[in-house]
Amino acid sequence: MRTSRRVVDGSDFSVHVVSCGERHDGWSAPEEGHGNGLVLVRRGRFRVRSDGDEVSADPTMGYLTVPGREYAFAHPAGGDVCTFIHVREPLWHAVAGDEPPRAPVAVDGRVELAHRLLLRATADAADPVERLVDAIAAAVRVPRTRPGRGRGELAARAREAIVAGDPESADLVRLARALGVSPSHLSRTFRAHVGMTVSGYRNRVRVSRALARIEEGETDLAGLALALGFADQAHLTRTVRAVLGHPPGHVRGLFSG
Repeated sequence: MRTSRRVVDGSDFSVHVVSCGERHDGWSAPEEGHGNGLVLVRRGRFRVRSDGDEVSADPTMGYLTVPGREYAFAHPAGGDVCTFIHVREPLWHAVAGDEPPRAPVAVDGRVELAHRLLLRATADAADPVERLVDAIAAAVRVPRTRPGRGRGELAARAREAIVAGDPESADLVRLARALGVSPSHLSRTFRAHVGMTVSGYRNRVRVSRALARIEEGETDLAGLALALGFADQAHLTRTVRAVLGHPPGHVRGLFSG
């Protein structure tokens, strides 16, 4: 079952929160896109397929939609929540131009923080909107070459193992062994397709989980560091600052403010 509710309705964009409570591994029937926009995942993960492209969407990877294109979905984990930011034509054209984008959107920590703040803000909250507009602009600038399918699938499998918390993804050597390739091949392929190292992406996923817990009101940073696999609270603080641009205490203040 899928539900949608509008949370922001501005002059240039509107924001809808979409929840899917059911798990299904197979692909849904294709449905037409509902306008130009950016889809960001707040919780969980799912897969989307359109025009020959397939994206594993989670808090670290979103995607762009365009009207007239059909999209099919699979929800192997179930219980995901995402945000559809519908960008009205004048702003979309100013940001994206005329060429329909194909690329998924790599969601860095600052964009994820802007996404979460946007859902808690009013329509005149300029800074989160600017972050998200920058994310769209960066995505449409990605070259539209199709990478080698086998290597792209290898990077996707590695990324999904990290997001799913597979024990074999705890380090590069174990992950490469589980995927049947050499560590050096996996390292090169992952960086080429994801834009960062395997360890860098693992930290990105951990910070995403820390961000969600802080938004929910978590105050025990030492316990949070232990639960997420950081060496200690200082390690958590350094990593969160590097990925989000703010230490955990400041992030907590942004949410409470």
